[in-house]
Amino acid sequence: MKYYRYVRWIFLALGLTAVIGLTVMNVYSLYALHDNKVQSSVEKQKRQLMEYTNQVRSRFRYPVRTLWQLDMEEVKASLTSPSNVHEDLIVIIEQASSDSLFSDIYLSTPECTPCERHGDTIWHYQPEIGRFAATTEYDQLVSDGLGITRTRMNALVQDYQWNTRVIFDTHNSMTVALINALSREVVAYLLFVIDQDFLVNSYMGPKLAETFGTGEETGIIVWLHDWTRNEVLSTTAPEVTYSYQNVDFIQNFPDLLNNWNLKAAFTANPDIAASRASLTRNLFVLAGAMLLLIGAFVFMFFTAQRERSLAQRQALFLANVTHELKTPLAVISAAGENLSDGRVTDPVRLKSYGTHIFNESLRLRTMIDRLLDVARSNTKNVHIRKTQTHLPHFLQGYLKKKKSYLESHDVILHLDIDEKVPEIEVDQSDLQSILDNLIDNAVKYSPDGKFIEIRTSSNDRVSLMVKDKGIGIPKEFQKYIFDKFFRVEDALTAQTKGHGLGLSIVKDLTVRNGGTVSVSSSPGKGSVFTIRFPVTDSSVPHNDTSSHIQEQTKQQEPEHVP
Repeated sequence: MKYYRYVRWIFLALGLTAVIGLTVMNVYSLYALHDNKVQSSVEKQKRQLMEYTNQVRSRFRYPVRTLWQLDMEEVKASLTSPSNVHEDLIVIIEQASSDSLFSDIYLSTPECTPCERHGDTIWHYQPEIGRFAATTEYDQLVSDGLGITRTRMNALVQDYQWNTRVIFDTHNSMTVALINALSREVVAYLLFVIDQDFLVNSYMGPKLAETFGTGEETGIIVWLHDWTRNEVLSTTAPEVTYSYQNVDFIQNFPDLLNNWNLKAAFTANPDIAASRASLTRNLFVLAGAMLLLIGAFVFMFFTAQRERSLAQRQALFLANVTHELKTPLAVISAAGENLSDGRVTDPVRLKSYGTHIFNESLRLRTMIDRLLDVARSNTKNVHIRKTQTHLPHFLQGYLKKKKSYLESHDVILHLDIDEKVPEIEVDQSDLQSILDNLIDNAVKYSPDGKFIEIRTSSNDRVSLMVKDKGIGIPKEFQKYIFDKFFRVEDALTAQTKGHGLGLSIVKDLTVRNGGTVSVSSSPGKGSVFTIRFPVTDSSVPHNDTSSHIQEQTKQQEPEHVP
């Protein structure tokens, strides 16, 4: 049996471990799914940032997209004077000059070095006449742009395989080097001065708003930032103050605007918020399901344990009852057989046989009454005959009936009866069974001195207390003593006959009559059982009690029952 008990505990532990393990795996999966959702959203936004920078680069390159198709030999041959520039090149320049992105266009031959000697002659495109004109008056940014391009091309031209190369001087200018790939030489430099106001306010700013919307809508805040001057040029959330601590990602522009970049802060977009809300709901549902499963496991385990214990106690009860029923029946049967056979004729012996039969029949009747009480407590729809009962009057009659029993067991009875307790509404046969069981227990479990105190009192309820000075009940067993068939198994109780039914009957009958029962006990000091019944609405305090009760309560010392 002990082996099976350990096996049950092992299986319970395995079941709980499996439930907890599966729950942990599900929680991990839910968090992983949410993290993947967040990461996917962030990666998508990063791709949007990269796509935005590529679109900006395409915007710059679009006006000069056909330059690579020119015949660079013919272009070089036409650069003898500003008025002789190749017509195909003029067409492209004319289209570019109509683009608001560029404010001016300049052309320089490789022989001209305005970056070294500011004021050298270069060609300035005049859109009103559709031709270039020589000029020595131009801004420093033109010299800087041409100088940067010339320097870089000197290093690249020998290994470069294409006809054009675009080089930016930050946000100031875009220079296109026209290259003869066959002869590995630069034919000319075309410099486009960038209109920064148009670039920021008319193109990049509106496109930021169009692409990324507001932070609440898309879950991202983007700043177009000039990091050399620490200046925010445009943003999707003007109400949010820029701070580098808030930046989650930086996207640079590819081969252009190298002193500008996009700085982004990722916030919770509606998809992420919905995912987080779904995660929270799923976690609550999972936690609830786990608690229910664990609760069900534990409940079923301990219910099975309790049912098994109850079955064992029932089996023991049946064995004891069978034995105890056989004893009086055997005595009655033997005595009856002797009498019926005419073996006993002496009057003294006849009286003795009759006394034995009577006593054993009383014992048998008591056992049957106890079994009937158990049956009544198990029947939920039994009819209860409640009557208005004045507890002191009831105790008077009850103790008169119990007098011979108490005297035969040398019980010292002490009464402390409150004369003014209100009436209660109870089934008097149930109340008698309650007192019978409490007094029988007090007598059985008081081996050294049988002392019983009965006390009544009232506050908001009427209380009936039965106290003894018996062996007491250990604290760890007190919560089980009202269970059917439960007995405290120790050396003292093992020597006392009982079936573990008395206190369960007390509780069932008390509850059935609307009352409560409680116990206070210490091993070796006895027990106190308190029954409390509600006061009926129509009850009134009684001022008179029987002389029997008054005499008992006036005694200074406990005495034997009168």
